[in-house]
Amino acid sequence: MTSATTSLDVRVTGRRVVATIIDGFVFGAVNSALGWATGAKSASSNFELTTLPTDGSLWLLAFVLVYYVVLEGFTGRTVGKLITGIRVVDDRTGHAPGLVSGIVRTLLRLVDGLFGYILGLIIVVNSDRRRRLGDMAAKTLVVRAR
Repeated sequence: MTSATTSLDVRVTGRRVVATIIDGFVFGAVNSALGWATGAKSASSNFELTTLPTDGSLWLLAFVLVYYVVLEGFTGRTVGKLITGIRVVDDRTGHAPGLVSGIVRTLLRLVDGLFGYILGLIIVVNSDRRRRLGDMAAKTLVVRAR
């Protein structure tokens, strides 16, 4: 670990939970807009885990993926993280993690997000630097923004 990351405050679990909820509201608003634009009741009404997403739900899935990869990868912040005063950083440099780390973190949300993110929360509170699986694999930390 470099000196750049030794002073970072990783004890932000409560803020992470609130940020996730806020991001969920963003996705809900986008889902409603997609429903309005496509004439469907809601994009998520077409989504089932046993079938491929179609229509609005495919657009919602694409939005969610791009939202996390681009915002966290290049700025370290989603809307939720911005509002709660936290950010994602590379654990070696303390800077925004970059595109590859953004992709890794986002893909592992599929595991961390199981059971309404309960699995991710359990892992975060039990890890030494408050990291979920996505953070461990991407070598990132979620820290209090300065």
